[in-house]
Amino acid sequence: MVKNCQAIWKNCLEIIKEEVPEQSFKTWFAPIKPVKLQDNVLTIEVPTPFFYEWLEEHYVYILKRAIDAELGPSGKLEYSIVVDKGDANHQPFTLNVRNSKPAGNKPVISTHQSGGAQNNPFPPSPNSGGNANSSSSGNYTSGANKIKPISSPFELPDTDPAQFDTQLNPVYTFDNYIEGDCNRLARSAGMAIAKKPGFTAFNPLVVYGGVGLGKTHLTQAIGNEIKANFPEKLVLYVTSDQFTTQFIEALKNNNVQNFTNFYLKVDVLIIDDIQFLAGKEKTQENFFHIFNRLHQSGRQIIMTSDCPPRSLQGLQERLLSRFKWGLTADIQIPDYETRVAIVQTKMSNEGVEVPNEVIDYLARNVDSNIRELEGVLISLIANASFMRKDIDLELAKTTLLNIFRTTEKEITIEFIQQVVADYFKLSVEELKSKTRKKDIASARQIAMYFSQQYTDMPLKMIGDRFGGRDHSTVVHASKTVIKKNDNDAIYRKIINELTEMMQVGK
Repeated sequence: MVKNCQAIWKNCLEIIKEEVPEQSFKTWFAPIKPVKLQDNVLTIEVPTPFFYEWLEEHYVYILKRAIDAELGPSGKLEYSIVVDKGDANHQPFTLNVRNSKPAGNKPVISTHQSGGAQNNPFPPSPNSGGNANSSSSGNYTSGANKIKPISSPFELPDTDPAQFDTQLNPVYTFDNYIEGDCNRLARSAGMAIAKKPGFTAFNPLVVYGGVGLGKTHLTQAIGNEIKANFPEKLVLYVTSDQFTTQFIEALKNNNVQNFTNFYLKVDVLIIDDIQFLAGKEKTQENFFHIFNRLHQSGRQIIMTSDCPPRSLQGLQERLLSRFKWGLTADIQIPDYETRVAIVQTKMSNEGVEVPNEVIDYLARNVDSNIRELEGVLISLIANASFMRKDIDLELAKTTLLNIFRTTEKEITIEFIQQVVADYFKLSVEELKSKTRKKDIASARQIAMYFSQQYTDMPLKMIGDRFGGRDHSTVVHASKTVIKKNDNDAIYRKIINELTEMMQVGK
């Protein structure tokens, strides 16, 4: 059957969707266009050189998984980079780059141009390991870091630590994990474990917290640090869903003993989202025995959860009791100072200079979790690149508002707060503050009114989202807005304009 480049790329996108956050997918993968498939090489078009650099720096291993799944190990990827879109008098100028990922180097560039252009305006990176006119073919192999899908763990090489597939993402390290009051205990425990895995009081370590707060980053950073300190140790990261799938396959193939034996060889076992073992009795039973044997032999166990062990439902009591043997540490929503540090570090790592007012704006207005904050930063950098302009406060505000508009399927309190704050030139933090200044109090009442109108949240929960106010405050705010709207034409105009903005967000 003839393979079609559009169909192949569509299947690749389905795989990639499972690996990256929704906003990152929309920013970095949705704009890509498949161009051709020839000799098992898929060519995709990306809109700017910066776009290409970002994909190679941050998503090369995810792309590798997708290409392997669709084209097999011999499959290759080529980028067609739009350097100049052209105009009525000039044809577009593009570069074709065959991906080649030798360890420590970036892919080498070979030029192909449209419209007869003679010069290459896209010089190689200082770290490219070659010049702009050299060409190279290859796939995503990167030494021992070559990624392959995990199926049955006992099918992986399990004797040589240098060849063992840890399933760790090398991007997650302690160096780029920002410490704050929200995560200090968990990070300190992780550092101690990385120095003496299995020989601290933190065994097991259970890290819990809400979505997007950095649990996976921290636990994989521990694993990567252990591998750096103790290269002879077998470290394995799996999600609870992977563990369950592997166990079911072992049951089907009468390989449960091999499955168990493999896990008993691991020196450091990291299991993400342990709460998803709930209700899976046979899987829990097998994990219980693996846990006991590993712990008794001094092996390190690290787990993450969305809530503390005492609140986990659907897990066997004897298993929960084991989780309490070591340390349970929570990760909370980062405070303002930590968010500032995250923005500064992220932008510095990308080599992007950002004014302090932009850093302050982002840190004050994106306060739900780290994943969302990083998604906003990625979109901001991308927008600045596409629009060929510096990052300023106006671009930051536009980017943030567009994200709320495009990612929310229904109007949320966060969206309402952002729209109202921008309209009155305030920050979301000011809306939530205790201040009773007339202009801020009036804006807060309007935001509460819209929250009651457009969401199904109980009044008490709405009050909580506005700095811990009670339900009576929300009721008073709504009555005040309705009364002013009936009696004041200027006020009515404000409400109508904000209502239109809310409708855009639907």
